Amino acid sequence: MLVLASSPGFADTVVDQGRQLLDEGKGRAAWELLESRESERAGDTYYDFLLGLAALEVGENTRAVFALERVLALDPSNLRARAEIARAYLALGEAETARQEFETVRRQGVPADVSLTLERYIAAAKRMEKGERATLNGYVEAQFGYDSNVNAGPNRSSITFPSGFSVPLPPDVKANEDVFAQLGAGANASLPVNANLSFLAGVSGSSRGNFDKGQFNIGSADANAGAVVSLGRNVLTLMGQAGLVTLESSNYRSVFGVTGQWQHNLDARNQVSIFGQYAEMNYLTNRQRDVTRRLGGISYAHMWREGAVAFGSAYLLNESPERPHNSQHRFDGYGMRLGGRLSVDEKTIFFGGVSYERRAYAKALPADLGRQDDQYGVVLGATHAIASDWTLTPQLSLTFNRSNLELNDYHREVVSLAIRREF
Repeated sequence: MLVLASSPGFADTVVDQGRQLLDEGKGRAAWELLESRESERAGDTYYDFLLGLAALEVGENTRAVFALERVLALDPSNLRARAEIARAYLALGEAETARQEFETVRRQGVPADVSLTLERYIAAAKRMEKGERATLNGYVEAQFGYDSNVNAGPNRSSITFPSGFSVPLPPDVKANEDVFAQLGAGANASLPVNANLSFLAGVSGSSRGNFDKGQFNIGSADANAGAVVSLGRNVLTLMGQAGLVTLESSNYRSVFGVTGQWQHNLDARNQVSIFGQYAEMNYLTNRQRDVTRRLGGISYAHMWREGAVAFGSAYLLNESPERPHNSQHRFDGYGMRLGGRLSVDEKTIFFGGVSYERRAYAKALPADLGRQDDQYGVVLGATHAIASDWTLTPQLSLTFNRSNLELNDYHREVVSLAIRREF
């Protein structure tokens, strides 16, 4: 009798703890707690519903379907359970079943904000249904803004040598401010081979013109091609890249390289990645500056239940001159980045990030000081959907480069507004 009397209270405690853990974003702890009681609690609709949510959180999508099916068997009108089981079907790749379940929920007259979320899921399911076909998408973008330092020059009129001798800087060397306009466009294609392998390719380009400082007008063109392999919770990406930068309509720098990434999805809301890059950078107007760039690092990302996302990464990098005698262009460094985004409503997303990079250059001569740079960056902005496939993005970008050599010490502030059309 004591066991029977105490069981309901204990069971409720388990459910209450599971619900609290889910509300706190502790999906793994909720799953471990609830899953251990499945044999004795299966058939309790509220328990099964929480078990299904916890299973989704940790990527146990098949177990989520089983739990939520039990809920719907006893309560077919439970729209929340039906929406969650649709998410599980989508995660399992059963796009048609997921779309049908989402559409069933939408037909019940849900609130407008919920309906918009369902529309996104339905669109995702439809894209997945077409996954065996090649796809093509792209964008065009126009941007207008102000740049306090279009040439990334020192914010001073002269430099002073250790001896005390001061030299004035030419106008094109020191920092130049200007208003600018920029046009850009790009396209990406995907060719799925099967459920685990897809080939990707893309091209993009932009042209930025300054209103007064035309000698610093800059353009770029980039292309990439590669493959993505999905193996359970692991996603492997390998891409070849090529790019060209122009300065005042003349070829300035070309880049050829390869990037790779291994992404592991820990659960539905956490992922870790290891990435690397190898590239040859050729300065077409001064081949003495040609370098080989190597970079490798690790990153982590987390998404909260409300949809907010945070990420962080750390990396090591090296640039080595292709001509060994040009040792002043060699440096070793490291860096880190933190950022995230937050949806404030169905149309507006705030984003931001901070970055730091340390570069230590080799000495060209024994008497050299040895250049050392510490570069800090801040980006703040928002993306607002003004119409279907149209977005407006105001953005503030700050760069502070602190160097032990005055010629390389500068700061830069860029304020811009971009309008983008995706297709």
